[in-house]
Amino acid sequence: MPRRDIIVIGGSAGAPAALHALVAALPADFAASVFIVTHVPVHGSMLLAGLLDARTPLPVAYAQDGDAITPGRILIAPPDRHLLLTSAGVRLGLGPRENLARPAIDPLFRSAGAAFGGRVIGVILTGMLDDGAAGLLAVKRCGGATVVQDPVGAAAPDMPRAAIRAADPDYVVDLTELPQLLESLAREEAPLGRAPSPEMKLELDDALGERLGAERLQEFARPSAFSCPQCLGMLSEVKDEGPLRYRCQIGHALAADMLDDCQDRALEQAMGVALRILEERIGLMKRLIEDARAQGRHAAASLHEARLHDYQEHADILRRAVLATVTKREPAD
Repeated sequence: MPRRDIIVIGGSAGAPAALHALVAALPADFAASVFIVTHVPVHGSMLLAGLLDARTPLPVAYAQDGDAITPGRILIAPPDRHLLLTSAGVRLGLGPRENLARPAIDPLFRSAGAAFGGRVIGVILTGMLDDGAAGLLAVKRCGGATVVQDPVGAAAPDMPRAAIRAADPDYVVDLTELPQLLESLAREEAPLGRAPSPEMKLELDDALGERLGAERLQEFARPSAFSCPQCLGMLSEVKDEGPLRYRCQIGHALAADMLDDCQDRALEQAMGVALRILEERIGLMKRLIEDARAQGRHAAASLHEARLHDYQEHADILRRAVLATVTKREPAD
């Protein structure tokens, strides 16, 4: 009988340190294949594989398109490529970003569940916002085991909390307990998996770089009133019963928390620009008042003073709004 021998791991903020601790505790005879996605910049340095390789007896490398799925090996998603698994091996996709990231966690988890069903163990580590939540649910729906790092001990608890809300994982464990749990799960016989939905297959095609387009998008998403923060196209709300998320016709995908964060940043930026323009208007009105008085044009000076008063009121209101937005975005102590 097949075992649970495909382990997919996703993390973001704080994940490198967590991965160091995790791989250092895995034994040399670990029989599962391990695939890792962390959020990295497009031109980010490729240092993680070497750092992890120095801490574990298992071979560690950055994934290449066409790699075989080999037991006892750790592959990491390279910058600017989605890491995907198929029954024939590893694929690297140039599809649109998900949750502003490429590589993103959700495509890896989705592809693993679709290809290997009950053989998959999905693991969400520390990170910000909610990339990975929908992917972990996809693993569960395809019959895989789901594991989340306990948010209490996570450097950034948002991602584990989002995964717990979305997927009701089988295990929520402290990082120190995770290696032993993975060893135990990897020895279990894999349950019979469940076939992926047609909608999941469409999203996998998108991650590989096949353009969705409006007609294919309508098969699993309904139009919304929101715009994509990356391409400004219309977003559609994905219809499945998982966590609330959106896609545009280009294929960009955002979980609701990520969209909220993007709109927050755009609003903050827009208010900052508006406040700067108001401050410039205030400065100009003061000069116009001085100039009108110097020339004895008292009616013009009075008009500029009324405008100055309005601009100062507007600036005070906007300044308070900007301060409130910035304060809300600051992490709590």
